[in-house]
Amino acid sequence: MNAPFAAAEAALPPADAQPLVEAPRPEAGDSRFSNTFLRLKKKLERGVGKAIADFNMIGEGDTVMVCVSGGKDSYTLLSCLLALRERAPVNFRIVAMNLDQKQPGFPADVLPAYFESIGVEYRIVTEDTYSIVKDKIPEGKTTCSLCSRLRRGIIYRVAREIGATRIALGHHRDDMLETLFLNMFFGGKIKAMPPKLVSDNGEHVVIRPLAYCTEAEIARFARTMAFPIIPCNLCGSQENAQRKHIKTMLQGWAREHPGRIESIATALSQVVPSHLADASLFDFKGLTRDTAVAEGDIAFDRPELPSGTTTIRIVSDLTDED
Repeated sequence: MNAPFAAAEAALPPADAQPLVEAPRPEAGDSRFSNTFLRLKKKLERGVGKAIADFNMIGEGDTVMVCVSGGKDSYTLLSCLLALRERAPVNFRIVAMNLDQKQPGFPADVLPAYFESIGVEYRIVTEDTYSIVKDKIPEGKTTCSLCSRLRRGIIYRVAREIGATRIALGHHRDDMLETLFLNMFFGGKIKAMPPKLVSDNGEHVVIRPLAYCTEAEIARFARTMAFPIIPCNLCGSQENAQRKHIKTMLQGWAREHPGRIESIATALSQVVPSHLADASLFDFKGLTRDTAVAEGDIAFDRPELPSGTTTIRIVSDLTDED
């Protein structure tokens, strides 16, 4: 575990604890500093700190390029990293980076003004990938794949230019689970978004510090913070994308079967290769009676599932209030 970030995470008071110093309150009626909001803020920061510690995402002297699209996820990521940097006993540089893809109507002044208002170092890059995508992809077809490849190449280039040792992306737990099911249903692979990986060109380490944070909590945080959200006119407008179908499925499970999504998320870190069928991960051909496996033969046992009377309901300690 990354000890410095584990210490910073431990330094956070419990979610229901009263702050040692009263947080400044702007005007009467302003809810952004309510107890509910403070608990939510601490929970998100604790989740980010735990992910950084668990996967050793950031260390002393790192330069972290935070990709900020103008959406709720990347704003929240930047906010959490800036807050944690204040408490972490290691020094690291944060550079916010935005790619202006020249989408029609894109408010180019919004992000620079926001970055300057919070005092973060930033880099705005302008590349007309919008025209390329619209020219290459037929109307009605999914633009995500080509758009993602173009963005990725530009992000790698900029990371190299500013000397970034880490590229931080705003994907959260729900993105990771959606990717898992997309790959299972349409790609024939058990594969999700990893919290940490090496970039395609082998030059950078990509991290996803929001790996333990849920989209619902991020959305509540972003609403209360009143981030200047900039909608995407490409993938954001494609209601028939397969990812949206997967999202709807998972949201239905979350409503109808409390705890199911949390269980699936836990499963990502508890893989048992000897009980799958990938010969590259487990030597099935060489298996003998003397081979030690992680779990025994339960082929003839009924799976241990909770009954209707003993199902554990996982309830958030946060309300829907902001």
